[in-house]
Amino acid sequence: MKILVLGSGAREHAIITALLAEEARHDIVAAPGNAGIAQDVRVEPSLDPLDGVAVTEYALEHGIELVVIGPEAPLVAGVADPLRTRGIPVFGPGKAAAQLEGSKAYAKRIMDAAGVPTGRAVRAETLAEAERALDEFGAPYVVKADGLAAGKGVLVTEEREAAAEHATHWLRHGGVLIEEFLDGQEVSLFLLSDGHDVLPLSPAQDYKRLLDGDAGPNTGGMGAYSPLPWLPEGFVDEVIDTIALPTVRTMAREQTPFIGLLYCGLILTDRGIRVIEFNARFGDPETQVVLPRLVTPLSTLLHAAATGGLGGLPRPEFALDTAVTVVLASEGYPEAPQTGRPITGLGEAAAVPEVTIAHAATVLDEATGELLATGGRVLSVVARGTGFAEARSRAYAALDRIHLEGAQYRTDIAARVS
Repeated sequence: MKILVLGSGAREHAIITALLAEEARHDIVAAPGNAGIAQDVRVEPSLDPLDGVAVTEYALEHGIELVVIGPEAPLVAGVADPLRTRGIPVFGPGKAAAQLEGSKAYAKRIMDAAGVPTGRAVRAETLAEAERALDEFGAPYVVKADGLAAGKGVLVTEEREAAAEHATHWLRHGGVLIEEFLDGQEVSLFLLSDGHDVLPLSPAQDYKRLLDGDAGPNTGGMGAYSPLPWLPEGFVDEVIDTIALPTVRTMAREQTPFIGLLYCGLILTDRGIRVIEFNARFGDPETQVVLPRLVTPLSTLLHAAATGGLGGLPRPEFALDTAVTVVLASEGYPEAPQTGRPITGLGEAAAVPEVTIAHAATVLDEATGELLATGGRVLSVVARGTGFAEARSRAYAALDRIHLEGAQYRTDIAARVS
């Protein structure tokens, strides 16, 4: 199959790695890609993933049979719509349905219409409205940017002044949501959707805080692991019945079919499962631990979702081992990451058994031949093992062999899981 993957991060690298691992030999191209992706498949760095017309023209010219949209920005921009209009199968919702991630207020409205269990929330458009809501809900305060925020729009804090400052910042970019605080273990569950039916992937848990012990600022994600042995029996079935299917079918009734990946950010409270947020694409870094364990061919699942064929497929199968990923980030991340520094030791790191490295923010300097860091989250080091101790040991052994000046990473990913 000729497949075009849009995006340049570790999530897209993980998707491409899973596609390349299949017995079928796919012709894969990535746009714009990164230095790591370019080692594996052809890249088109000049093709703008936000330009739906250009992407559609490229797909038609090159006979692309499936387009996989990785990041949220092209989805919210509506890149999927002209592709579908021209009859090209695309994995990813159209602009209207992508508002499930693009607008927290829209997502709450859909949840309410579908009867999905979630926390109470108030949308505020002024600081006065936000402060009234903060006083109503009390501490811990939960403040969320209503639109896309690159994983940095959520603040949970005991300090009212910090909550008000966060609200003030994001009010300049639109509205904010003040939400009820929900306490419990968080779970990420990906569900493939063809607009009518859903199929679940394996649950995962990620780590949002920068530092060990869940300290420090919120980030786009510093690590993850899968599966979750502590989940109660029947968890996935309950999510499908009470959250995923009601959401997808409510959106279908509203003439905004959701085709692609429904990311359910969940929390297990003492009152049951609640939705923290929906996203409209594979999560990063959870994708890096879910897809390596996938036994069912990923291309079959993505194409079936894109063409309305999930209803006739069995649930995806997963290997019984474990996967852990640790994100290596640049100095200064998330506030002011230092870029342009060389990265070395990747060959030695990849030589550790069952380790793969997904590139997120890298570029090859053609003049010097050096691999350089270009952003905050630079690499995801992924390791598999028969148990969490083995997977963790391999991941951190690989990290010890990588050098990036000022690099930072957490040392406690999956440390408490057994």
